[in-house]
Amino acid sequence: MDNTPAPRLAPLAPPYPEELGALLKKMTPPDAPDILALFRVLAINPALAERSTGWGGYLLGRKASLPLRDREIVILRVCARCGAEYEWGVHWAAFAQAAGLGERERRAIVSSDADLDGLAPRDRLLIRLADALHDKADVDDALWAALAAQWTPPQVIELLMLAGWYHAISYVCNVARVPLEGWAASFSSDATSAGGSRKEKVRLAKIVADSGMKLE
Repeated sequence: MDNTPAPRLAPLAPPYPEELGALLKKMTPPDAPDILALFRVLAINPALAERSTGWGGYLLGRKASLPLRDREIVILRVCARCGAEYEWGVHWAAFAQAAGLGERERRAIVSSDADLDGLAPRDRLLIRLADALHDKADVDDALWAALAAQWTPPQVIELLMLAGWYHAISYVCNVARVPLEGWAASFSSDATSAGGSRKEKVRLAKIVADSGMKLE
């Protein structure tokens, strides 16, 4: 028996009106497996969806100041702490391999009480940042000093805005009950099985490569 809750806001379905179809095409990366259910929910408010596309595109694009690995650790931890399995699964399937994230990182990111000692110091800092913002909407002086020693002021601002944006995305995913993508990972997947079929993984890898993401 499928216990998946029904969507509260059903993703829009084709055929789309011409302007809406053009917006969804703009929101969707080239060669993506499908138009994401999240995009089809956001497009219920097309004016908001159109204006958020540029911001989301910056955070995930080549002009962003953060390396891919840093960005994805923050996104994944924020989504995990919010319980937003939809967005967590999309990002793990699409970007984890390119970001060099494996089973050790997956276990640490998914669980709020996992042992972080086996992670790289930089990765631990990012998780501590995401946790502090989630729990207190602030960081203490010791964490601030550690962050300032690793990232430039523009990058720190971007880290904060990134965490805030994916809290907002998590709210939409959770409250609207956005249905999971068939190719995406789940919280219970291990690193080797997450992300659907090999064909979909190849297509997702191509999306990452074509997008010009910062890898280092």
